[in-house]
Amino acid sequence: MAQIDFAQINDLAERYKPEMTRFLRDMVRLPSESCQEKAVVERIKEEMEKVGFDKVEIDPFGNVLGTIGSGETLIAMDAHIDTVGVGNRDNWEFDPYEGFEDDELIGGRGTSDQEGGMASMVYAGKIIKDLGLEGDYTLVMVGTVQEEDCDGLCWQYIVKESGLKPEFVVSTEPTDGGIYRGQRGRMEIKVAVKGVSSHGSAPERGDNAIFKMGHILRELEELHGRLKTDDFLGKGSLTVSEIFYTSPSRCAVADGCIISVDRRLTAGEEKELALQQIRDLPAAKAANAEVSIYTYDKASYTDLVYPTDCYFPSWVLPEDHIVTQSSVAAYTSLFGEAPRVDKWTFSTNGVSIMGMFGIPCVGFGPGKEAEAHAPNEKTWKADLVRCVAFYAALPLIYLGKKGE
Repeated sequence: MAQIDFAQINDLAERYKPEMTRFLRDMVRLPSESCQEKAVVERIKEEMEKVGFDKVEIDPFGNVLGTIGSGETLIAMDAHIDTVGVGNRDNWEFDPYEGFEDDELIGGRGTSDQEGGMASMVYAGKIIKDLGLEGDYTLVMVGTVQEEDCDGLCWQYIVKESGLKPEFVVSTEPTDGGIYRGQRGRMEIKVAVKGVSSHGSAPERGDNAIFKMGHILRELEELHGRLKTDDFLGKGSLTVSEIFYTSPSRCAVADGCIISVDRRLTAGEEKELALQQIRDLPAAKAANAEVSIYTYDKASYTDLVYPTDCYFPSWVLPEDHIVTQSSVAAYTSLFGEAPRVDKWTFSTNGVSIMGMFGIPCVGFGPGKEAEAHAPNEKTWKADLVRCVAFYAALPLIYLGKKGE
């Protein structure tokens, strides 16, 4: 196994900061909302080929995969390269796609969430090549699509259809400088009630679906306060994110009402439990409410449709797991201090990687969670440098831990 010179890795990581910055700004200039990632995927493929990856391919779903090495141990690193939209442009102090940079910052949509992780991943591949850090491992750097629309769908496709099942995956979602080992899960739940329309001048002749839903809304708010708390992942939660109705006119009683519930699942909370909690609400029973899970079935930019239920399990990697310990060792060896080990507040592709398939997943990525989906999104050049060093060193450290 190659020896690891941590000072050399850090020196090269700093040297490649201008190249990483240019690459990240190129990605930001290519709008890449979910299902519209083609241009940025092709730009990533170009950069992977330029820096010397052994193989670069785009799968039928549209994910881009760059491979280094051909050893026995299969390791993957993941960056979703789709972004959310920009929202109200009046809230931006700069062009979200042209972005900006100064000595410390890079601004633009996707810089923290989550194309900064891709920039660091690609140049970690270059450092591995430059310093001869290959070993008995195969490293696959994956740029995944549609995460913002449906987290983990890309990895459902990768594992089930492509047959790629690594020993562990590093998620490069932003971690505020820490190493993350878990997250709450989530569900997208639909609650529907039916009524009977009548003229608005005589509402007693009808059965108002909105009024019926109003009672359910009050009980949902109360249910949120009773949800389970986990010592590490925190509290389960719910909020109502959308409301729809049907009515013959503004002068009529509403004959249908539907709400969307964003349910966050802490450890020990699963699909049927979350559905049954809502079904058991007195108002839901009285209204004969139909409670179900949404299905995601939008086509990728390659026109492939891969339907899935909008259920995304929670997951936790144990603190004493070899992947956690290898990550802590890599951080400490490179940066001379112990890392903060924590969890994400939001959801990531880990819902499939570890939540569904049991593949160990650990997080270390440039940027901050608070920048995600916000106007004036930015990331820090120092984060890119630290992350590229970490990604380059981790595979050999993991092999070393396996051999102990």
